[in-house]
Amino acid sequence: MATSTYKTFLMHGTGSGSTFEKLVDIKEFPDLGGEPELLETTTLSDKMQTYILGLQSSNGMSFTCNYDSDDYDKLKALEGEEQSLSVWFGGTESSGTVTPTGSEGKFNFKGLLTVYVNGAGTNAVRDMTVYIAPSTTIDKVSE
Repeated sequence: MATSTYKTFLMHGTGSGSTFEKLVDIKEFPDLGGEPELLETTTLSDKMQTYILGLQSSNGMSFTCNYDSDDYDKLKALEGEEQSLSVWFGGTESSGTVTPTGSEGKFNFKGLLTVYVNGAGTNAVRDMTVYIAPSTTIDKVSE
């Protein structure tokens, strides 16, 4: 069954990193993994190239957000230190308030983040990007 991106959240570990709170509302999120490298195993007896899977690629992760001065300052304060982070799918809604639950998946990792304001033109929304360099694997956690 297909699911919507509605109720997708970028979460931040607090304290020891085992409790998470929403870091910032996001408009877009990146791939949560990548293709593995191919390691060539071809010999001179093979009539075509052969491969085995190597390490999985992991690129920097860009999350697009609406620019908000307070959120920008909060994110700037987190730069330079490894953070416990997670992308959560799923939440509840009550009286117009959406609360993250991760009921459809939680993808935990650690990384270093930076934030910058995106360029824009006439009649546009100001955006910012939270860019994260992952320092661990991105693992789906079960509860």
